[in-house]
Amino acid sequence: MEIKVLENNKEKISIEVVEEDHTLMNALRKELWNDKDTEVAGYKIEHSLISNPVLIVEHKKDAKKALLDAVERLKKKNKDFKSKISKL
Repeated sequence: MEIKVLENNKEKISIEVVEEDHTLMNALRKELWNDKDTEVAGYKIEHSLISNPVLIVEHKKDAKKALLDAVERLKKKNKDFKSKISKL
């Protein structure tokens, strides 16, 4: 997975995630909204066949940290889900 940084300052980060789709982007967007200091969390895909998604995060304190924290929470949820499925 390649990530291209389009904008990166304390309160806003915008990244293009090469060769990803709605699956990852929607999970990240939804998890970012679990942070009370998130002001904007969304993504856009100009054309589903030829465009890469662009994720935009605006945060009251630290957008990059908020994104990293959201990724860690998703990793934990996935690990928990895998553990429960394994027990079936």
